[in-house]
Amino acid sequence: MAHDGQDMGTAAPVLLDDLLALTGAAIAPVEAITELARTRLRAELSVDGRVSAALVEQNQTAAHGLAWLATYAQSLRQMHKWASDLNEQSRFTEVEALILQIAFGEYLWQVYGGIPMNQGEVLRLQDMGLSQDDMRGMMDPAVMTLTQHGNTQAAQIRLVELMQERSAEITVGASGLDEELEMIREQFRRYAVEKVEPFAHDWHLNDELIPMEVIEELAEMGVFGLTIPEEFGGFGLSKASMCVVSEELSRGYIGVGSLGTRSEIAAELIIAGGTDEQKAKWLPRLASAETLPTAVFTEPNTGSDLGALRTRAQKTENGDYTVTGNKTWITHAARTHVMTLLARTDPDTTDYKGLSMFLAEKTPGDDANPFPTDGMSGGEIEVLGYRGMKEYELAFDGFAIKGENLLGGEEGKGFKQLMETFESARIQTAARAIGVAQSALDISMQYAIDRKQFGKSLIAFPRVANKLAMMAVEIMVARQLTYFSAFEKDEGRRCDVEAGMAKLLGARVAWAAADNGLQIHGGNGFALEYKISRVLCDARILNIFEGAAEIQAQVIARRLLG
Repeated sequence: MAHDGQDMGTAAPVLLDDLLALTGAAIAPVEAITELARTRLRAELSVDGRVSAALVEQNQTAAHGLAWLATYAQSLRQMHKWASDLNEQSRFTEVEALILQIAFGEYLWQVYGGIPMNQGEVLRLQDMGLSQDDMRGMMDPAVMTLTQHGNTQAAQIRLVELMQERSAEITVGASGLDEELEMIREQFRRYAVEKVEPFAHDWHLNDELIPMEVIEELAEMGVFGLTIPEEFGGFGLSKASMCVVSEELSRGYIGVGSLGTRSEIAAELIIAGGTDEQKAKWLPRLASAETLPTAVFTEPNTGSDLGALRTRAQKTENGDYTVTGNKTWITHAARTHVMTLLARTDPDTTDYKGLSMFLAEKTPGDDANPFPTDGMSGGEIEVLGYRGMKEYELAFDGFAIKGENLLGGEEGKGFKQLMETFESARIQTAARAIGVAQSALDISMQYAIDRKQFGKSLIAFPRVANKLAMMAVEIMVARQLTYFSAFEKDEGRRCDVEAGMAKLLGARVAWAAADNGLQIHGGNGFALEYKISRVLCDARILNIFEGAAEIQAQVIARRLLG
């Protein structure tokens, strides 16, 4: 990379060491401004030396802005590490150099000028109480060089040229993962291309459940037991492997990439909080997909406020339970065998302390009779996207659960047990977001090559190429942040903040990729027959489920401030 204003579109490969030195040097000013914002906010939002939840809520823009600023700092840190590791392995090519310089050039500018929390909310450093003098810390030579010369049109167009030349490669730029994980990626990419992508759009348009044949094939490939320990019939693989599988299957269709989510959540619940008997009974069944689970947590009037759940589980004289109440947004509810069901066992409580988790058995239904089990009924919620497993409202009226299916055999632990699954669920959701974003890039790039306007392909127009380049760059940023959170989880370290950051950024990246992809399609993108219309609908849910973006930012901020 040049310091004298030289165009960096082609200079980066010649000056690799210079580029890595610059990106390494640019991290410290971002971390310093992040720490300053954190210190300033902590003082502003504290009462008697303790952070006040009420003040955090009253100052959400500032608090959530801190979450986004810290997410950017961590993203840049992981991108530099990714590039440095590849360079040490002699795998850092022009593609990776361009991705790195564009990512730093854009994200550093956003830190200084405004981070888009969504389309209508831009977070600026002054929103967190920082002054112009405070911001001068960003006037670092490395930061200034990268912001001035990193994300140029020349660099973006050169990246897109290389993307066309290397279109046979699975990812734009090396992922940085080891050979074993890349072999897993290749296997599931091949499956998605052959068995998912040709049919996904029809499943979406016809609002059809993903065929059982696909579930059976994925079961044979080990998807549902991927991270379940070998002693319980699983493969005992890493959360990083889960990311790769989720990424590539979601790239084919988010519905297929999400099939394993409920199994992941159920297995995590049982591994962390189940009795020995529950582990021996349920984990092998989940691993083989003999038992398909669904997560039954949300209620119509509570949304993300799980502590306010009202569904009651009343203990009977023989030690079993009967459940009464309503649930909503239950994915894949009809044809599953067991529900991880959160209900209130202590009627005298009004918060999370009275909640318990159950492994509630049910009979799978069909189209004619989706809920044949006594004591429960339900109806489908029609949705824009994410249709392959369908969404349902459920009603319970005297629904019976065996006492032995109280998770862990102890009441009042349900919320704590559920919290222990959030890290894995959010890492997996971040991986799904990367897959959806990659799908948008795949579809849009092919369209931009094939579609001719004014005598040339759309991809020859700079603003089309710019969109494709930023998709590729941000996908890699989200990917590295997600892998980092997975590695932290695999090492047994607490990673709720890291997982939350990966989900927060990944969801925004997926929506931006889908939105820009539709823009490249122009009017055709608005037609249902074009795949990008489906990807746009599918991408939109990622900012809502597994913790809406606002809830995600709130959780991250409270951890950072606390």
